[in-house]
Amino acid sequence: MTPPRGTLRRAVGLLDVDRRRVALALLLGTLALGCAVALAGTAAWLIARASQMPPVLELSVATVAVRAFGVGRGVLRYVERLVSHDVALRGMTRLRTTLYDRLAVGRTESLLRLRRGDLLARVGADVDAVGDVVVRGLLPIGVAALLGLLTSVVMCLFWPPAGLALAACLVLAGVVAPALASRGARISEQRAVQGHADMTAAALGLLDDAGPLAVAGRVPTEMTALRTADGQIAEATDRGAPSAAIAAGLGQLAVGLAVLAALVTGIPAVTAGRLAAVDLAVIVLTPLAAFEATALLPAAMVQVHRSRAAAARVLALLDDSAATGGTGGAGSMQDDARRPLPDLVATDLACAWPDGPTVVAGLDLALRPGRSVAIVGPSGTGKTTTLLTLAGLLPERSGTLVLDGAEISHYGREAVAATVLVGTEDAHVFGTTVLENLRVARGDVTREEATAVLDRVALGAWLAGLPQGLDTVLGPDARTVSGGERRRLLVARVLLSSAPLLLLDEPAEHLDPATADALVTDLLRDPRGVVVVTHRLSPLGAADDVLWLQDGRVQARGTHADLRASVPDYRVALELESEGGGTARA
Repeated sequence: MTPPRGTLRRAVGLLDVDRRRVALALLLGTLALGCAVALAGTAAWLIARASQMPPVLELSVATVAVRAFGVGRGVLRYVERLVSHDVALRGMTRLRTTLYDRLAVGRTESLLRLRRGDLLARVGADVDAVGDVVVRGLLPIGVAALLGLLTSVVMCLFWPPAGLALAACLVLAGVVAPALASRGARISEQRAVQGHADMTAAALGLLDDAGPLAVAGRVPTEMTALRTADGQIAEATDRGAPSAAIAAGLGQLAVGLAVLAALVTGIPAVTAGRLAAVDLAVIVLTPLAAFEATALLPAAMVQVHRSRAAAARVLALLDDSAATGGTGGAGSMQDDARRPLPDLVATDLACAWPDGPTVVAGLDLALRPGRSVAIVGPSGTGKTTTLLTLAGLLPERSGTLVLDGAEISHYGREAVAATVLVGTEDAHVFGTTVLENLRVARGDVTREEATAVLDRVALGAWLAGLPQGLDTVLGPDARTVSGGERRRLLVARVLLSSAPLLLLDEPAEHLDPATADALVTDLLRDPRGVVVVTHRLSPLGAADDVLWLQDGRVQARGTHADLRASVPDYRVALELESEGGGTARA
């Protein structure tokens, strides 16, 4: 689908580029290529005049000018690159910062629907492509237009017919050829951007989840998706190749026509005495350098289309995140950014993914500091969806979710996150030190606090065995640690948060029974308000309230002892857990 008009202009506006720096880059680029044109013209005049063997002093100015233009071209080009790339990199930083800021306070469900690879492509390569339009698209176009005008005017001063012919050929090379390249690039670049995004998503999924995909037998399917995306990129490139080839051919044809026009009109003028022989060399050789600027324009137009397609994906992410939606109004955040008091109450709450079926209905829950709630039930009953809804990350399908006496959607995303923190199984572990990973929760975590919380989650021995302790660098997404160690590291991060209400999803995953029970018991006894989703039933005697989810509803609630006595399925799951000595997948 073709991006709507104004897409690229809107995205470039988000770059918030400094117009003065852009003007400076344009001036430097024009001067750099202007030196190239002046070098060609001066060298032509010097060679032609030297062939007439005049006094050496007559050639001294031209000799110095050749050296100055030769050095100036390189120096000015280098300075122009410094300025233009500074503009682009600053713009990318601003756009990426804006993107992160808006995503942080926007509708979380819009992000949860995206594959991680697709999200990475949008905040990474697509933002870079939008920034590249300044250096590889807009500046070359501006430099070519300005330099072409100046060169044509100067050539007209030497010989008007040659100047007009040069202007016409510059239009052919700088307007017609890029238009052809643009026509081929319009569709192919849109398809290529989507193909790159699909390939990134598939490749990242294969790398990150190789084990689970192999167990599920989905590796062949993902490999097929990867090959399909690669084929889509190749097809898009092939579709744009004919237009690009014609555009390149027209550029070379324009150079030849300009030289030929100079010769055809200049030779009779020299014969008639209307044009000096030395000037003929200038008007014939100067066009060879004048087309250096227009040679970049087909690629510049391709970059414009590439950036427009990338901008459409970036803006779609921003718009989807900011759009209102979802029943209950949970998709719209109001202006109240104050940190609410820690009192979360759900009444007749229905939980679901956007555009998906309701997975849990009729949920009543009250959470405040000093109170602990455990949510258990068979796999696939919507426990994680319930947790994300309670955290305000998914809009409630129906019912009410009230924080400090007001609908949770009344508060900004940052205020809610400061009060209600959710720790999920798939939270990211960064490729940095153990200490910095823990500081994701709170930037002022001290080394003593980090050591203490790792001891609390039974990672003290693990920490002691690390070569550099808290300064040990973990691999990307903690691939250098075991699943249990990774899970406890994420729990430790949650515990370091200053949020008064904590929601934890499967904190005992991948742990042995004794360690799992000790960890869940400790979490349920935390003085803050805690909701724990777990398959581990044995330690739930520490919970104030246990909710048994089954068939999309809360089938039973009460203390651990109450459910064990009155709910047969709960009792059976508990007995299986005790007999097996492991984690019962209730």
